[in-house]
Amino acid sequence: MTIILYDIPSPRPGIAWNPNTWKTRYTLNIKGIPYKTEWVEYCDIEPLSKKLGISPTSTKADGSPLYTLPAIYDPSTKTYVAESLVIAEYLEKTYPDSPPLFPHNSLGLQTAFTSAFTANLNPLFEFILPEVTLNLNPPSAEYFRRTREIEFGKTMEEVLPKGEKGVAQWAEYKAGLGKVDAWYVKNGGKGPFLLGETPSWADVVVGGWTIWLRIVWGEDSRQWKDIKSWHGGRWNAILDSLKKYETIV
Repeated sequence: MTIILYDIPSPRPGIAWNPNTWKTRYTLNIKGIPYKTEWVEYCDIEPLSKKLGISPTSTKADGSPLYTLPAIYDPSTKTYVAESLVIAEYLEKTYPDSPPLFPHNSLGLQTAFTSAFTANLNPLFEFILPEVTLNLNPPSAEYFRRTREIEFGKTMEEVLPKGEKGVAQWAEYKAGLGKVDAWYVKNGGKGPFLLGETPSWADVVVGGWTIWLRIVWGEDSRQWKDIKSWHGGRWNAILDSLKKYETIV
């Protein structure tokens, strides 16, 4: 039976762009589990989740439930699951004969990697969030802009770091990725992935966040060319190695 993956659409047909839903898309493709995508605008995520009984993944600043994507529906077990790591854990347990993303009982270590990696992304968000609205359909763009401007207390245009602040913040982001690059170096040069030749959850996380940058900014953008050149081409090499798992269905 075919799993349903709920994802957020783009004005460009057939383009997946969201970093978190990319983690689940990579997961399904690596595991070879049949699925199809249902596209849900940002403003429809909460009402659809409530309608289908998909659990919230966090809470908003006011304490109310926060509903996010990715989410999946597995008709073989009649189960809805939300949040990329929880989904990966579910698929690992439910489809044990598929390629593992947490080999050798490494779930705890790879969960720790996820937290350590994402902590280095903080300087990035003010650069790219204003660009995200350009990759959304009007209903989602309005919702994204309104909610993020409330969160930041300024307009999207004001969020973008400029001048010396921008230069320093971009350097901080590069330095953070340098820490992650040092972790990858410790695989002994045995492959592009953290564990060597075989992708695991760590690479899904890195790939999801990295392909987001390439798609939102574009391959010819100054920002992507900059990132692509860092750390011996590490980040582009990971995407190249994950390319066969980029299928969108």
